[in-house]
Amino acid sequence: MTVSLRVLYFASLRERAGRDQETVASGAADLGGLYEELAARHGLRWPRTQLRVAVDGVFADWAQPLRSGSEVVFIPPVSGG
Repeated sequence: MTVSLRVLYFASLRERAGRDQETVASGAADLGGLYEELAARHGLRWPRTQLRVAVDGVFADWAQPLRSGSEVVFIPPVSGG
């Protein structure tokens, strides 16, 4: 089953993907699978263990199933000072 999602990219993920958002059709079963698809497509290099993921404004677990129409945000660690 394919779902359509809006994906937002922040910080270094945005730079690597070359965009801040996109609508994607995914056949992945969960958020982890979606990230793997997008990592392969855009050359994203952050391992999932170093990222946070949120769905519709709420932090989520990588094993959460995808829901069509959701907004997914991948958040890399940020440094500041």
